[in-house]
Amino acid sequence: MSRTILRGRVLTFVSEPQGRDDVGSYRYLEDGAVTIEDGKVLAVDDYAMRPVEGAIVIDHRPHLIMPGFIDCHVHYVQMQVIGTYAANLLEWLNDHTFIEEQRFAQQGHAGYIADKFFDEMLRQGTTTAVAYCSVHPASVDAFFAEANRRNLLMIAGKVMMDRNAPEALLDTAQRGYDETTALIARWQGTGRSHYAISPRFALTSTPEQLEAAATLMREHPDCYLQTHLSENDAEIAYAMELFPDAKDYTGIYEDFGLLGPKSLMGHSIHLSHRETAVMAETGAVAVFCPTSNLFLGSGLFDRDRLRLAGVTIAVASDIGGGTSYSMLKTLDEAYKVLQLRHQRLTPLNSFYMMTLGNARALGLEGRIGSIAPGHDADLVVLDASATPGMALRMETIDSLSDELFLLQTLGDDRSVVETYVAGTACKPSSGHARRGG
Repeated sequence: MSRTILRGRVLTFVSEPQGRDDVGSYRYLEDGAVTIEDGKVLAVDDYAMRPVEGAIVIDHRPHLIMPGFIDCHVHYVQMQVIGTYAANLLEWLNDHTFIEEQRFAQQGHAGYIADKFFDEMLRQGTTTAVAYCSVHPASVDAFFAEANRRNLLMIAGKVMMDRNAPEALLDTAQRGYDETTALIARWQGTGRSHYAISPRFALTSTPEQLEAAATLMREHPDCYLQTHLSENDAEIAYAMELFPDAKDYTGIYEDFGLLGPKSLMGHSIHLSHRETAVMAETGAVAVFCPTSNLFLGSGLFDRDRLRLAGVTIAVASDIGGGTSYSMLKTLDEAYKVLQLRHQRLTPLNSFYMMTLGNARALGLEGRIGSIAPGHDADLVVLDASATPGMALRMETIDSLSDELFLLQTLGDDRSVVETYVAGTACKPSSGHARRGG
């Protein structure tokens, strides 16, 4: 295999930043060289120290080379309802989202959307995502087939729903189990694919289906589990009506044995102290989805309380309740949510969260989330002067922290110079999609 050297300013985190100026939390090379061979990072060092004979050198100076971004909660099947007006979560689901997801029964629609989804992820510098598919197995097949074609590390699964949704979107406890079992056999460990057992949430799964999900977890411990938790007050009240014997919303999943280090609990906004303690004890991950929480008026995530309790936290766009595919914009809104909570999110913490922090939450820090020898060469190249307004601001910036904050607050896909997947440049060109489906 040919050897490639990416030259530029290299930034990668080694630990969670403990403050705005925690220089020990990251490694930064002003003129760095990331040497790539066979899809892996071979070495990271100063360019002057790296022999280049026989290698292809791609010079990205003065841009910043970082690990590819990681998005821990998305609904790829909701791309065509992003930005749809609704008063709250349940109205948005019933009046728009469930209608849209029925289209994935149509021949060819899932493949069309999967192609557009990965184009958008790579345009934004996101190289790994944890995705909900629709109830249709074909939506999972299309997702993983396209991910494998592009050699992406992706996590996804078919939603399991056997009540409180349109008939066309319902399976049964048994069918959900059978179809998920078949999909795990087909896709788990194929290429760079990981499967996520996906009971949508307690409102759309009977006790029998949650028990089936728990059985799947026991039978396939290498798989993830993803669901939704405590996003909206009306949702919480309805969940407790459906499961009156549970201690609380988290207690529903706790009672069925669905909480563990591979359990990704989307939103986790309105958690009691007992629920927070259970999350910490089981290792379940609270996934912070700031743009959708603001868009749907769901509430403000309490990061500091969860961190103090020892809960693992990830961050995500939550397309299509979320309003931006960009992890830069996602963390921009996370900053604002935490400002309203009187909690401080430093620029270092933002970029840690969307790289190494999310990798650690997924248990994949040995493969992605940082630039280190032996890791997958999933990378993003960033330009903090991508727009005239950003370039003007950059004239007055003299620190790495301020540059990161500018990228976070004003950056978008225009700031992504290139996205590398396993060492291959993959950022699609911009353009309007044709109609399809």
